[in-house]
Amino acid sequence: MNKKIVVFGATGTLGAPICKHLKSLGYDVVAVGHRKNDNGFFSDLGIKYFSINIEDCNDFNNLPQDNIYAVLNFAGALPASMSGYSPDLYIKSIVQGTLNVLEYTRRICADRIVFPQSLFDISYLFGSKVPISADSERRAPLDGDHAVYVIAKNAAVDLIEHYYQVYGLKRFILRLSRVYLYHPNPYTFTDGKKVMISDRYLIYQAMQGRDIELWGDPHRLLETCSITDFLQIIEKSLTATVDGGIYNIGSGGSTLKERIEGIIDVFSPSNNKSKIIYCPEKRSAQQFVLDIRKTINELGYMPKQTWHDYLVQFKQDMETQPFAKLWGKESDFYDMNK
Repeated sequence: MNKKIVVFGATGTLGAPICKHLKSLGYDVVAVGHRKNDNGFFSDLGIKYFSINIEDCNDFNNLPQDNIYAVLNFAGALPASMSGYSPDLYIKSIVQGTLNVLEYTRRICADRIVFPQSLFDISYLFGSKVPISADSERRAPLDGDHAVYVIAKNAAVDLIEHYYQVYGLKRFILRLSRVYLYHPNPYTFTDGKKVMISDRYLIYQAMQGRDIELWGDPHRLLETCSITDFLQIIEKSLTATVDGGIYNIGSGGSTLKERIEGIIDVFSPSNNKSKIIYCPEKRSAQQFVLDIRKTINELGYMPKQTWHDYLVQFKQDMETQPFAKLWGKESDFYDMNK
C-alpha cells in the first residue's frame, strides 16, 4: 500500500499518532505542521515533514502536488491550548485554514478529506444516558470558552460539505469526544486558565496511594474513546467505500465509578491502594454518550479497548515516553516530587 496521505496538524496530540500509525500500515505519509522544527521525529519514521502556515494560501505551493489520495486536516487552534482568549485565532486557523486546505485538496484531486468536529456542537443534548445520534442538528453554544471555537468548526464543516456537493470530495467528519492517550503535558486550559487535566490528577493521586474523592453520582456515564480505537476509525475512513458524512467517535462510555476504580487498579501501589471517598453532596459530572451505530455500519468500526485497557496502555506510554522527541518528557511539564 503506497497511497500518499497528507496530514495537517502533524505535530499535535492526535496528528503525531495518526502519522505514525498510517506509516506503520504502509501509507506514504506527508506530515505538515506549524512548528518550524520537529526535532527529527518524523525523519526517524521515514516521513517527510513540511512546516507551513495554513492561514496563508501561498504556503501550500511548498507541499506535494501530485498523486495525493487523502488529506487529513487536524490543524487549528484549540480551547484546551489557548492561554487567555483570542477568538480570532479560531476564525483564522479553522475557517480560513480549512478553506485553504480544501482548495489544496481540490487542486491536487485528492479522493477524500478527514476532519475532526467538536463534540460541543451537540452539547445542548448532554445530560442523559440516551446515545446522541451522529446526525443530530449541529448547534454552537453561544456562551462559554468554546462558543467561537464551535462556531468556527461548524463553518468549516459547512465548507467541507460544500466541496462535497460541488466537487464530489468525499468527507469523513469525525465528531470527537475526548480521545484518551498519554501526553507528557498534564495540563489543559479552561476559560483561558491553566489547570491540570482531571483524570491525570486522579492518576497522580493513585500513584501515591492517596484517597480519591468521587463527586456526585458515581454512575454518571461519560463517553470514552482510546487512541487505539480512534486510529482504527482513521484507518477505516481511508478505506471506506461510502462518500462519508459525520461520524461519532466513542465506545459506549464508562461510569465515573468504573473510571476511578480502573485508575486505582492500574496506578496505585499494590501495598498502598487508594481508597474511594464518596462525596454525593458535591457536583456531579455532566454525562453524555454517543450513538456509534453509523460509525459501525458505514465504516466497519468495532471498539476494542475498554477503559481499563486504555489505562494499561497509558501507563506503558508514561514509562516509555514514545513521543518525547517531538513533545518533550513529562518532567519538562510536571515534577512528581514537588
